[in-house]
Amino acid sequence: MARERQRITIGSADEFPAGQMKLISANGREIGVIRLRSGELRAIMNRCPHKGAPICRGIVGGVWDSTGPGELMLDTNRSTLVCPWHGFEFDLETGKEVCWRRPASLRMYRVEEIDSEVVLSL
Repeated sequence: MARERQRITIGSADEFPAGQMKLISANGREIGVIRLRSGELRAIMNRCPHKGAPICRGIVGGVWDSTGPGELMLDTNRSTLVCPWHGFEFDLETGKEVCWRRPASLRMYRVEEIDSEVVLSL
């Protein structure tokens, strides 16, 4: 039997402006919540899967991509979180590292906006 997720209201929608990481504490866990430029919300455990560093202090940006040698372009349609300690980039859609064959993953939580409130599921 599946365990029912605990749902916690963590604030009003206007407390989560685009591009700003907000740290919250929920059931002894520190979780970063950010609204992407697209308006979507993401909730991430504030712990790098490599060394346990507080990853939510990192930079949120696009993905550098290339179609071949000598060509480099910034894809701003995808959002990544860059670990401030190691520089590893994590895709905020999947939680996985961007440039590895066997990527590590961020611990992500379901977060949604319901009637102008932001609700986190643990």
